[in-house]
Amino acid sequence: MGQQRFILALDQGTTSSRAMLFDRSGRIAARAQREFAQHYPQPGWVEHDPLDIWQSQLHVAREAMQNAGAQASEIAGIGIANQRETTILWDRRTGETIGRAIVWQDRRTAAHCARLIESGAQTLIGRKTGLRIDPYFSATKLAWLLDSAPGLRERARRGELAFGTVDSWLVWQLSGRRVHVTDVSNAARTALFDIHVCDWDDELLALFDIPRAVLPAVVPSGGLVAHTDAAWFGAAIPVTGVVGDQQAATFGQGCVEPGLVKNTYGTGLFMLMNTGAQPVASKHRLLTTIGWQRDNHLTYALEGAVFMGGAIVQWLRDGLGIIENAQAVGALAAQCASSEGVVLAPAFAGLGAPYWDPYARGTLLGMTRGTTRAHIARAALEAIALQTVDVLAAMEADAGIAVSELRADGGASQSDLLMQIQADLLDRPVVRPHVIETTALGAARLAGLGSGFWSGDDEIACATPAARRFEPAMSVDARESHIARWQRAIERARGWETPAVAPTCEAL
Repeated sequence: MGQQRFILALDQGTTSSRAMLFDRSGRIAARAQREFAQHYPQPGWVEHDPLDIWQSQLHVAREAMQNAGAQASEIAGIGIANQRETTILWDRRTGETIGRAIVWQDRRTAAHCARLIESGAQTLIGRKTGLRIDPYFSATKLAWLLDSAPGLRERARRGELAFGTVDSWLVWQLSGRRVHVTDVSNAARTALFDIHVCDWDDELLALFDIPRAVLPAVVPSGGLVAHTDAAWFGAAIPVTGVVGDQQAATFGQGCVEPGLVKNTYGTGLFMLMNTGAQPVASKHRLLTTIGWQRDNHLTYALEGAVFMGGAIVQWLRDGLGIIENAQAVGALAAQCASSEGVVLAPAFAGLGAPYWDPYARGTLLGMTRGTTRAHIARAALEAIALQTVDVLAAMEADAGIAVSELRADGGASQSDLLMQIQADLLDRPVVRPHVIETTALGAARLAGLGSGFWSGDDEIACATPAARRFEPAMSVDARESHIARWQRAIERARGWETPAVAPTCEAL
């Protein structure tokens, strides 16, 4: 048996699958990435082909191993971080999926959610799961899939079908279709899981008409979960870490003490605050969720999830065609020192935290004949930052603390301009780590601890200095003016469309 030199992190995201090999020093020894197709069959619908997810992830895992010249025997464990809430239903015997995966961004169940809110179900769901009623979460997605063809719910009751979020799907495939599990952090995002007793909840299953037989077993985030089938990598490799991508990034950012906060600038924006061993109930429409479970100890978190982060830049590229690639947005936005009053409320898929309004729609305001592509690009970056301002304000109010700095990661955090805009509008420092691949790093650390590759937290302590610290430099008047215009734009976006069954502010 070869010396175990690496941890393999699989970072399965919304638009691409990535794999990274980390050595004992925490350095990335090799990496690979592959994008896969996005499907938008109707307005508000977002789908993936589950086989695209699996095959792209397997391909990049093999490619990263090849790039490092690594054999399976040299890998101590695999850590999986995954896009959360995305819902997959498949036949346990054949592996055939029931339709495509319904992606976390999908809004097709908005009417179902509105009916649940009208019925008063938010009290039950909030108390047990810490979540809002919203199409974002897996429960209504799974209910929709079970209703998509006659007989599926009965097949699920007989145990013929399996539900899983992306982590479950990957472990099932990696294990040669033998292991059907999810970890606590992913289970906590389904709206079917009681985060206080750490188990699937019969009352919630009845509310959504979900048969228990379709659900995966729930396991800790760190520790042995399964072994891969030898056919995939030439020999079996233990899977020793599974965690939702945002919890992985929080762990990778070293936010292991209560009160530390990170924000991931990916397709969406995801802010998490470690709240320690006790869940903190939100009074400002944030989510109370599970961060991770290690050595039978649960760590809880407050989370603010925003749907449109880097996806706003994708819209500038693909929808408006004003940039050729995502990297060009910074240079375009830097052509003007100000957005000159142009404000983008990016509610293209409704609004997440702290509003939770699935009927809000994207709104671009404040334009004049002098407005250019550069002003719109800058307004897009400001929209990313202003959404973050809203979420952190709610988080500080819930936790009763003032956050001294924000730790930033994710692809869009590479933009110096965005990070400076963020520090200015937030009025506090933004710290970007040396390794911004914190999702993969967090998965690797959990897997490395779970496999014994690293002996403990001390060995993996975040000793790497921050690559850049962005200090606020905007005047108070300018900041307040930006925020006031932003709040007016949000009001316009929320009043754009009236649902058939409108959730009231009191219900939310």
